Amino acid sequence: MAYFVDGMMVDTGCAHTAGELLEVIQDKPVKCIVNTHSHEDHIGANRIIQDKSDGLKILAHPSALPIMADPRSLQPLHFYRRLFWDWPKPSTGNPVDHEELIKTQRYCFRVIYTPGHSPDHICLYEEDQGWLFTGDLFIGGKDRGLRKEYDIWKIIDSLKLIAQLKLTMLFPGSASVRENPDKDLKAKISYLETIGNRVIELYRQGWNISAVTRELFGGPTWVEVLTDGHFSRRQLVLSYLKNELIGN
Repeated sequence: MAYFVDGMMVDTGCAHTAGELLEVIQDKPVKCIVNTHSHEDHIGANRIIQDKSDGLKILAHPSALPIMADPRSLQPLHFYRRLFWDWPKPSTGNPVDHEELIKTQRYCFRVIYTPGHSPDHICLYEEDQGWLFTGDLFIGGKDRGLRKEYDIWKIIDSLKLIAQLKLTMLFPGSASVRENPDKDLKAKISYLETIGNRVIELYRQGWNISAVTRELFGGPTWVEVLTDGHFSRRQLVLSYLKNELIGN
């Protein structure tokens, strides 16, 4: 998903849809791109937009910049990721700091570092409007799986951080736009914490990983079959248990 607001693009979707996005924005004055993180479905049209606009700045977390510059080497894609989103072309960017302000003609967005979904994840907050662009930090529903490199406890901490903000609209990268999202955010945090505490409780009682996974999340999902276990119930359980498993 991508957003255009007051000359600023927030993410650019995947490589498969880069041409379509360029057609949609061809008459819009794109003055900068901000990437919420470096995953391939968020930086896919960076290069094609950058090539069409001399001097266009792309802004992102400092850790995202090397990946954006050389995505094939630094972010190898599983088959399903190549199939769904494809390889992004290299693009050049500039770093943004936590709490840095990004100003457009009418608005001012504050950068908030929100790791968990990826180490280089950021959100953008327009305080006067109460708008928050959350990338993939907030995804609706009750999670039954996680990708191997995600950190569920950092996701929860980042959700708690943005839940403190005064919000009127939440613009996620992979879910529906939410008006007055406080209730949704609190429900998400509560669900993730409750499940996490239950995972730890069962593990400390002597349940093995497979038993905990079946008890709390049921049988295999089509997503984990398709991704060959890269995104799965087991990976979610392991992320909850990362501190318990250290040294074991």
